[in-house]
Amino acid sequence: MCSGLQPARCLQIVGKMHSRKFQLLNAQQAHTAFKEAWTHAKGWLVAGGGTLVLEIRPAKRSDEQNRLLHACLGEIARQKEWAGSKHDIDAWKRLLTAAWLRARGESDAYMLPALDGRGVDVIYCKTSKLNKAEFSELCEFVFAWAAQNGVEIE
Repeated sequence: MCSGLQPARCLQIVGKMHSRKFQLLNAQQAHTAFKEAWTHAKGWLVAGGGTLVLEIRPAKRSDEQNRLLHACLGEIARQKEWAGSKHDIDAWKRLLTAAWLRARGESDAYMLPALDGRGVDVIYCKTSKLNKAEFSELCEFVFAWAAQNGVEIE
């Protein structure tokens, strides 16, 4: 990346480098991606650009999955009441995510006294932390709940 350049010039070029993400699809493609990642990282490190972080994890939900879930939640919010009133998409997302986790036997939602002493706060699983398979399972759960509860999805 910076071969043949003075270290100060290299740092200027690399200093503009943004984070890079590489999706690993199979062993051969992953090998190529790692080589490309090393090229970027090496230039940054040689130039003294600071510490880098390499994170390898399962892919998280896709934008398409997220849009699909939110479309369904929007229909639920528009058509259903719970506990005597209508609720927004975020409230339905929390309710259905908690129900899905309980159905899996993994409920990690719990309540704690509020830090300001005024009531209680619910601590829950964030859907942004789910991988694609988990998010897909949650979407299926939400769509099934909607169908069982008379929600018409357009």
